[in-house]
Amino acid sequence: MFQIHQTLQQDCIILDKLELCYLLLMNDANYPWFILVPARAGVSEIFQLNEADQSLLLQESTRLAAYIYRNFNAHKINIAALGNVVPQLHIHHIVRYQDDACWPKPVWGQQPSIAYSEDQVNEIRAVMQDL
Repeated sequence: MFQIHQTLQQDCIILDKLELCYLLLMNDANYPWFILVPARAGVSEIFQLNEADQSLLLQESTRLAAYIYRNFNAHKINIAALGNVVPQLHIHHIVRYQDDACWPKPVWGQQPSIAYSEDQVNEIRAVMQDL
């Protein structure tokens, strides 16, 4: 039975369910940071998905990246599937700006997290409703 890993549940806000993936928002207002989690139990690597799900994951990831690039006026989108802390397959999509606090370094461990306010989450939900 599929469940979103407890660390992701603690660190993120569930925004939507796409055809394959749950769309999460990392609760860190330093960056617009989205995570796709394929709703498949026991999967830690992309190659463990069947071919149809691999294709669907790529489609959803590409659609998300293009959407947030446009809607958040990104300079760059960082996409990563690390899984060193959370073994469940999840794909990070992070909007980066040349003037953000970590540019050009990766965001991990660089800045203390700043939680979103309820109003900020509602604004992001509104932006993301047409994904």
